[in-house]
Amino acid sequence: MATAAKRTRKAEPEVKEYVFLWEGKNKAGKVVRGEQRANSQNVVRATLRRQGILVSKVTKQRFKGGRQITEKDITLFTRQLATMMKSGVPLLQTFEIVGRGHDNPSVGKLLLDIKADVETGSSLSQAFRKHPLQFDQLYCNLVAAGEQAGILETLLDRLANYKEKMLAIKSKIKAALFYPVAIIVVAFIITAVIMIFVIPAFKEVFRSFGADLPTPTLVVIAISDFFIDYWWAIFGGTGAAVYGFFYSWKRSEKMQMAFDRLFLRLPIFGDIIRKSVIARWTRTLATMFAAGVPLVESLESVGGAAGNHVYKVATRQIQGEVSTGTSLTSAMQNTALFPNMVNQMVAIGEESGALDSMLGKVADFFEAEVDDAVEALSSLMEPIIMVVLGVLIGGMVIAMYLPIFKLGAVVG
Repeated sequence: MATAAKRTRKAEPEVKEYVFLWEGKNKAGKVVRGEQRANSQNVVRATLRRQGILVSKVTKQRFKGGRQITEKDITLFTRQLATMMKSGVPLLQTFEIVGRGHDNPSVGKLLLDIKADVETGSSLSQAFRKHPLQFDQLYCNLVAAGEQAGILETLLDRLANYKEKMLAIKSKIKAALFYPVAIIVVAFIITAVIMIFVIPAFKEVFRSFGADLPTPTLVVIAISDFFIDYWWAIFGGTGAAVYGFFYSWKRSEKMQMAFDRLFLRLPIFGDIIRKSVIARWTRTLATMFAAGVPLVESLESVGGAAGNHVYKVATRQIQGEVSTGTSLTSAMQNTALFPNMVNQMVAIGEESGALDSMLGKVADFFEAEVDDAVEALSSLMEPIIMVVLGVLIGGMVIAMYLPIFKLGAVVG
């Protein structure tokens, strides 16, 4: 019977709740307004009636569209929440102010949903856990640790600092990769336009010459003919390949592992990616450990925050060895993924009891290394890209003008 009752309860559909704005008069005749989370207007009216409020209007709150919630939105919210709570603003009022004042309606709806959960008795960390797409395990664990220790304001401030640093280092990596990718895309489009529209016009002119064309010109014309005949396959194949890559990337752990390993071995870019991964790894572990989260539990969140599948798998290995009594330094050395400097700093931190401080210094060092490497790469890429584009576009132009030069020499 008990089992059947449990199954019946599990089969019951979850009741969807909405946020309702209401207006009415209290027992003193004063006009009062507010909002309440419920599944219908009737529930709101009944609840307010029991509180002695004469309801005059109840409307369901509607949110206009809104763009997708980004990591930048969550980072900004975390900083605002930390600042307001440090200033003594009550938690629920903080959600009200930030939620209604945000320029992204999606964020406003999210924060008002969390506020409603907290009002009904959920802890802040429990309310965050209902939205895993926006608040990951690391975020929720740190908030839970702050609630348990009674230092929520301090940990929110630390969490805001952490997310700001992670956002900054990700932005630098994206900026370093965006420039060459954008140039390659533009170069491909310009080349395609020249091949499909410009070179055929020259081809018609050369046909009237009645003379043999130079080999470079014949090669360019042959490539142009191929573009014209199979442009649909070239553009379609390129689009399908890009879509297929990202589709498979999201769903195949083996593919993620293979490409993340490849990225770490790339010349120039591989070194920057490795340093950024180590910076995120050490920064995350330092933040978790400083918040009082046990080391084994901290490592649970660190692997995913590193942003590289190779280090994620290695973190699982480290976590398993640490849980059986191995020191963190030895477990990290066994993965052969961390430089000696990192291992030595961690060893000093373990011996001195200042592991979080040492990990923070390692993160600072590698973040500075990434900054310098990205700046140097940006300076180096500009002349290289100019040379490549000059050779590509200039080569085609010269190849198409060779017959004209040849004809001029004959006429002269």
